[in-house]
Amino acid sequence: MNRKYEMDMCSGPILGKILIFSLPLMLSGILQLLFNAADVIVVGRYAGSQSLAAVGSTGALTNLLINIFIGLSVGVNVLVAQYYGAKKEKDVSETIHTAISISLISGLFLVIVGQLAAEPLLKLMGTPDDVIRKSTIYIKVYFAGMPVIMLYNFGSAILRAVGDTKRPLYFLTVAGVVNVVLNLIFVIVFNMDVAGVALATVLSQVISAGLVLRCLMKSEGCLKFSMKNMRISSSKLRRIARVGLPAGVQGAIFSISNVLIQSSVNSFGSIAMAGNTTSQNIEGFIYTAMNSIYQTNLSFTSQNFGGRKYARINRILLTCIGVVTVIGLVLGLSAFGLGERLVGIYSSDPEVIRYGMRRLTIFGITYFTCGIMDTLVGSIRGLGYSVLPMCVSLAGACGFRVLWIYTVFQWSHSLTTLYLSYPASWIITATAHLICFLVIRKKFPKEDQE
Repeated sequence: MNRKYEMDMCSGPILGKILIFSLPLMLSGILQLLFNAADVIVVGRYAGSQSLAAVGSTGALTNLLINIFIGLSVGVNVLVAQYYGAKKEKDVSETIHTAISISLISGLFLVIVGQLAAEPLLKLMGTPDDVIRKSTIYIKVYFAGMPVIMLYNFGSAILRAVGDTKRPLYFLTVAGVVNVVLNLIFVIVFNMDVAGVALATVLSQVISAGLVLRCLMKSEGCLKFSMKNMRISSSKLRRIARVGLPAGVQGAIFSISNVLIQSSVNSFGSIAMAGNTTSQNIEGFIYTAMNSIYQTNLSFTSQNFGGRKYARINRILLTCIGVVTVIGLVLGLSAFGLGERLVGIYSSDPEVIRYGMRRLTIFGITYFTCGIMDTLVGSIRGLGYSVLPMCVSLAGACGFRVLWIYTVFQWSHSLTTLYLSYPASWIITATAHLICFLVIRKKFPKEDQE
């Protein structure tokens, strides 16, 4: 790998390096959201409302099925960063070859799941009869590309672990442009409807995965990937799973809790649903920007922990909390201030705008607390603990929100009351994570160890 793309996270100024590392991550996430929006716009404008509903109805199910495996890539990031920081080159190489092997195996498993379980699961979710055929087609085509989707996610996690966030951004940009062009060709020229949108996504992921794999194959030293060395190290797999599986399970269960909250929103009617959706789309950009700091903290903490640079760990956390707070407040308050104009991009209906603003008002002002919560999780996972933040997050976020729905929401049945469950859960969970971090941190030295 070209050394100019790597980053030594164990020395030098922390703030500057955090900003250099996180900016490409932030841009990658925002680009992904923009390209996803292009998918929705193309299918909505040129294939009709049923096709739009079909694509939109698959999001929760897709996330539910792939989150566990995406979680494993978090374990890969932590393990590679720890070994890289400790300069254990043999372990780095074994982890990389294990990770690529896992990505392809999990991708093939998801191909089978997608083909066999798509329609039954969509029916279980109550997908309308006039949409289910197209939804099934979309998922089957999309899941046919799971091996390359997993390969890109695991490969990007490896690159992030050594400080390279720039090239995944370049690869994503190329793939995203190809995705948009293929969308237009498949849907407008060839009238392929939802299958065309899914196929465009898969083919663009082939490009991004191919570029990541080529990058690793052309690397030097311990980062070099070789097909002939592909094998799964049982010890590395266990360590990846110890960190990654709890993260994946947490993501999957969050998807389930979000379905319950969405059901509560649905009880207020289609206009409220539309307003809620517009606000969610706007919030997605804020969350993506804040999540880049979680990813940054995860990599920095892991690499410094592996390099036994213990004195920097607290400073990394405090710096990341400061950065994520500024990002969350600036973007959140900007979204609140420009709310009606932003919601108006999605709909000109005054009622939809009014409902969208009801949610955006609460989220715009308080969303930074979600960023702080996630950043704390990055530090805990970077220290090698993943089950504990999973349990805290599931109890503090998911469990609390479900309890809120069946108690406070029943007493005061309004959207405002429902939305207030979010900041309340973020603050409670962030406090619990902070306590956990302080307890875990005491187990390790305060000063660097040679």
